Amino acid sequence: MTEQAQGAAALHAVIADAASGIALALRGEGDPYALTRTLPQEDALSPAAVRVLGADALAPYALDGGRGADGAGSADAAMVRQALAAFPPGDDPAAVSTWSYRGLVEATRALLPAHAAQLPPAPDPADGWLDTDPWPRLSHRVSQLASLALPGLAGALTDRLSGRTEDLARGFVRAVRRRDWQQAAGLGRWLSRLPQTPPSLGLDSGLRFVQQMSGDPRAAVHLTAARAFFGRGR
Repeated sequence: MTEQAQGAAALHAVIADAASGIALALRGEGDPYALTRTLPQEDALSPAAVRVLGADALAPYALDGGRGADGAGSADAAMVRQALAAFPPGDDPAAVSTWSYRGLVEATRALLPAHAAQLPPAPDPADGWLDTDPWPRLSHRVSQLASLALPGLAGALTDRLSGRTEDLARGFVRAVRRRDWQQAAGLGRWLSRLPQTPPSLGLDSGLRFVQQMSGDPRAAVHLTAARAFFGRGR
């Protein structure tokens, strides 16, 4: 295995372990959540994992309005700032990268409010694709932004996606049929939040099916968030 492949495998393992901890916390199980207990500060891969997980790195704090304001808040905020500084969107960023960066900034402001003044400004991501992307590409991108489907976060994005609920429902069905469990879980999480998701979709049974079939820790975060925050998939 090449050094690059070894690094990618190590990062994947760190992300998977962190996602398992986040899902556990969203179920209300285990020790009280802290980002820096889930991703050790001394691990060089932790900032990259935070950047990949995005707003979900802080999602358990949204369960009660911000437990991150306790003693762990300062260390958690420092880790987020490190991730934001190390992995900015870049000069010609993909829309998903910019949206996820913005979501991490917004989540930190909302859930670690005592440290909001120390954060970089949230960028203004491109949004034309929300209206123009065909449904398969839209579904792919939106599933990658599932961490933004948190209460009080990304309200403007949620409003825009409400107009394309049917396209996302179509994408959810396609992902389930293709056994793309992570995309199905991400889209299912968004559909759990959107107010116009059609009852004919059978979203709750669909989410339960994805949960039974998927062993992916990040998919588990999306499915648990859909249940914990929006009451879907029970």
